[in-house]
Amino acid sequence: MAQPLNWPGKYFLYAIGNTSAHCLTRDIPLETPANILLLGCGDPRSILYTITCESESVSRKLDFTCCDFDPAVLARNVLLLSLIIDKKPHTTIVWDIFFHIHLEKRSLSVLIEQCHKLITISNNLQDWNESPYGQFMKMSTAYTLAEMRRHWTLYTEMHTLPPERLKKLQNAFKGLFESMRKQSIATAARSAGPLGADAMQVVIEQFKSYWKKGVTSLRSGQVAAANVLNPTFCYSLAGEGCNVHYGTDPMSPFHLVELFGNARQTPSAGDLVRAAKTEFDQWCSAFYSAITSSRPETRPIVRFFLGEATAVCHSLHLFSETGTTSTGIPLAQWKAQTITLSNEADGYHGGGSASAPTTFDVIDTSNLCDNVGLLNVLIATKPLLRFASPSSGVLYTESLLFRGQDATKEFAERLYGDITTIGLLIGLCPVDYVSGFSTRSNLHELMTHGISSSKESIGQFQQLTTWRKPSTGDALSGQAAIGLLYSFDPWQLGTFLYDMYHKLFEQEDSKHFDRINRNIMMKAIVSADLIYYMRESFVLFLKLVRDHLRIPGEVWTQIMDRFHELDEADTSLPMNANNRHDLWAHLYLHRLYTVPYYIYRIPQRRLGLFSAWDSVPLLVRVFLTVPRDKLNVFSGSNVGTPLLQCDIAGITTHNIFTSLHVAFGKVIPIGTASNPRILFEEDPQGRQGTSPLIVSFLATSYVLTDLEPQENVQISFGLRSSAGSVPFIAKLGLMLRVFSAKLLDKEHVIVLPEQPITSNKSDSKPPAHSPVSGSGLKTQIGQCEDIAIGLDEDCELVASLTRKVLVKGEEPKRLFADRKTSVSATQLSPCVMRIAIQDYVQDIAYPFPVIGSEYRLRLARTSLYIEVIVPPFGPMKPEGMKLNLFPTVGLEGHFTPWNIHRVNLSRSPVIDIKAPRVEKWLNPLAGLQMSTRERSLRKHQGHDKDTLMAIKDTLHAIIVGSAGIQHGPARRLFALRDNDTNNCDTLFFISNMRYDLVCHTVMCEGYVLPLTVSLLFKIQKVFGQLVHKGDLANITTYAGEMKAWKQLLPALVERCRSSWTHGPNCEYLSKGQIPLTVEMEEIPICSCGRGKDVEGMLEVELWKHFAPYVTKVALTPLFAVSYLETVVRDPAARRCFVCRARGKPKIKTCTVCKKVRYCSEECQRKDWKKHKTVCKPPA
Repeated sequence: MAQPLNWPGKYFLYAIGNTSAHCLTRDIPLETPANILLLGCGDPRSILYTITCESESVSRKLDFTCCDFDPAVLARNVLLLSLIIDKKPHTTIVWDIFFHIHLEKRSLSVLIEQCHKLITISNNLQDWNESPYGQFMKMSTAYTLAEMRRHWTLYTEMHTLPPERLKKLQNAFKGLFESMRKQSIATAARSAGPLGADAMQVVIEQFKSYWKKGVTSLRSGQVAAANVLNPTFCYSLAGEGCNVHYGTDPMSPFHLVELFGNARQTPSAGDLVRAAKTEFDQWCSAFYSAITSSRPETRPIVRFFLGEATAVCHSLHLFSETGTTSTGIPLAQWKAQTITLSNEADGYHGGGSASAPTTFDVIDTSNLCDNVGLLNVLIATKPLLRFASPSSGVLYTESLLFRGQDATKEFAERLYGDITTIGLLIGLCPVDYVSGFSTRSNLHELMTHGISSSKESIGQFQQLTTWRKPSTGDALSGQAAIGLLYSFDPWQLGTFLYDMYHKLFEQEDSKHFDRINRNIMMKAIVSADLIYYMRESFVLFLKLVRDHLRIPGEVWTQIMDRFHELDEADTSLPMNANNRHDLWAHLYLHRLYTVPYYIYRIPQRRLGLFSAWDSVPLLVRVFLTVPRDKLNVFSGSNVGTPLLQCDIAGITTHNIFTSLHVAFGKVIPIGTASNPRILFEEDPQGRQGTSPLIVSFLATSYVLTDLEPQENVQISFGLRSSAGSVPFIAKLGLMLRVFSAKLLDKEHVIVLPEQPITSNKSDSKPPAHSPVSGSGLKTQIGQCEDIAIGLDEDCELVASLTRKVLVKGEEPKRLFADRKTSVSATQLSPCVMRIAIQDYVQDIAYPFPVIGSEYRLRLARTSLYIEVIVPPFGPMKPEGMKLNLFPTVGLEGHFTPWNIHRVNLSRSPVIDIKAPRVEKWLNPLAGLQMSTRERSLRKHQGHDKDTLMAIKDTLHAIIVGSAGIQHGPARRLFALRDNDTNNCDTLFFISNMRYDLVCHTVMCEGYVLPLTVSLLFKIQKVFGQLVHKGDLANITTYAGEMKAWKQLLPALVERCRSSWTHGPNCEYLSKGQIPLTVEMEEIPICSCGRGKDVEGMLEVELWKHFAPYVTKVALTPLFAVSYLETVVRDPAARRCFVCRARGKPKIKTCTVCKKVRYCSEECQRKDWKKHKTVCKPPA
């Protein structure tokens, strides 16, 4: 929980997800068993949808671990899954129980009966595990089960509460319903993707209906019958009461694009509900089938883990390092309960495959970035990722809120450093950053953002990012690149880390706050208390960097010496001086650094408070008891969520500590004067109880002994000074202290010794990683050493990656020592360079894509080594990933595209291309694949300059041609014809167009026919008929494009493979490369999928003969990455053609020519005489 503590304010129960379900296996191979962690899981929509998307022909084991800090969320989830598996009530009743705030009596009876059943089998973990549900639903901690059981009990007892309590509950919900009458929330429209604008009004209508009566039904009889409160909405982390979030909408989890895209007339609110219920039925059916599969080894497991997300991650990582199940980590703020992992037979015991997973192939973090910050998410999750193969180790991050000026660029700013540099420091990078494109559309977000962005309030902009280890996108380096070791220059890295630290905390000072937020001051003030990072956060980032890079102790000390030097010298952050001891304490706690001030003071002096201690460690934990009445300052409805902190202050000193842990209860001293200890009794009523608040924080004994006499020192609990705390100054004074006590006040202050964290990790480097057998890397010259990363002169950007090759072997040595022998270098793949000494070659793998044409060689012929120096690849740069834009990766026949997500076409609805509005939404979706840069390049310089742009143009032609929305009726047969040679060796047969529900885009379901001379000879008669009668559309491709298509085809095949697997004779395995070739008139894909799943070919008479020779593919648009390039021009940048005013809200485009814009009718009239002579509709 390394994020600042806020006063909690109003708590909301997020009983239902606010975004549509994701397929969590979309970026790993079809056959690979997967451990999947869901942090901040919310409802189980993505688990149900993921299982729905599984292949019916190829089965595998999926093990989900669902973490949430609200026990009510998990209790509801288990209730839902148990109802689905029991299959007793109709799914309509299951729907009502999970989604309706009000229930009819029959549904309530089923709910209570099911809760009684769950209570009976949940006395303890053993009882649960032996129950029928225990085979597929497992509990990560005993506390998780106990809290769920408490909630199931509350559900059964709610309607027997004393009348006054029940009436209070009913009135609270009645008040919420009254307040929602005028609300028009259209969050669920996001689930319609490119049809979001069309869905807006219907979604709002349904939302209003739901919040009028608390049910989704529109039938008056059913509405009237639902007249009792659903107990599952009445209890949460906040206790008993009405805490349901005001944006709750049962439509949000579902995919609505088919309803609106295929509609022949405007759908009604009833149509919307029926569509959602139909999809829910599909999810329930798929889950039931998976759980009752005849193959127990492939049945999914769903584990539940109650705890705050980062605390859960740290406890799992601690167990994997130490094997301890009693972690001592508090499960959440405002709780004293610590995380103790279950060590039952199917729990956490380190017993190989039978143990619960602690590392994961996929981690989904929901929109935790909005709550804890992107860096904290990366810090917590990176150690839990499993890199078993190049296709595993996938992290999803998501944000819904933006606080700055430009939501499209805010993602990059949230890292507080260059993306390439951060990627190398932690070993993870956004896939779309490295690739330069995304297969997920955010066009609907861009359009909405352009219309509704505000400078005064926090806005919404969904940014979903896939992270991988960047080197795994190079199939040639493969597994060899996963374990590569590399290092930074200590001086440069120390400088970079300090600059990052400066950016993280500079807004603590008002002058920096004003400078940075000058243009969005109101928004900055509103979000002033939404701070994600404190000194402990940064320390944990440092620990992640040190552990990932495996930096030896002496080198790490040099890095931190440079950091400390800059920190001491920087006078631009006055508030930093007050926070230094907080930073230094956590550096010492995690054994990262001991500042010079402390080195000579260990052990500390036994003075005053510590006089009876056996020894005084540098670290102590301070406990401050805050009387309950002092918290009355937070009473009232408009107190907000101010940031909390503790101070240790004297007459001349003031030190701030922000890493607090708080809980309501009582501290009982035990132990002795020489060895003090405490016992904590938690108040089970929490904020609703009467006990004082116990605040604890880490400090150094140096602060308590060496700065001022102890009788002058006081410990304070208060508010951080910020724009959000200004209203409290009248109550608390300028120092914003809620409560203070003298250090020597034994009634309110207790100090205990604290020890630095121990680790089982070795401080020394492991042996250099050698290439995995079969990786295809040549090692004929000698031995590759670790890579040195060099930063630029400002220590901000990676400038170079240098790898030394020690020349070994008698003949290579002899040749190299001769100065007449030249050494050459070429780039083989995105991350691999090859050097050659005559016939001897050496392949050199790097941890990040590089620009091979800009290499430099450093030849040491006497010392017998060669250094190969290359700059890193980046957006809009040559080579690097552009050598293979579309890698397909994997091991042992388990292949998947690296940067194009997989789909199950049978679960993807068909687009009705005859629907009346299809052109309106499909045209911009296909057309806005390109950024404004690419569109300009295409218009002014042609296709030869940018291969990715040319690919997008060809995909656009296929998509709009298949839909028949441009230049005539739909055409379904396309040939790629090379402009330079006029040769054609690739045909696409498009059988259907389908919706990609998860990524808000479309797909062309089709088949590819790679043509060779021998195949043409075999099929020449039927091929001639196809050419003359098949309505063939020729698409011209340009320089380099056909090579890229050869690389793309394996990815298009793998992404939709669902019924077949690669056999032992697969050409990919025997040849050791994908694609097999990039040459014209040669086949780039293996034969494993040839002639399979070709039902679409058999439906067209002219196509039937080609069915044995084609392989199924799913073509998709490739979208520009909006945080790298501008995609949709900001409307505020548009100018009036007459007066040249910029960004007027009513600026409108000429409806005929679409070329000129006017801010008013007056300006349009002024220009009409001239404009009418040139105004023509676009061609």
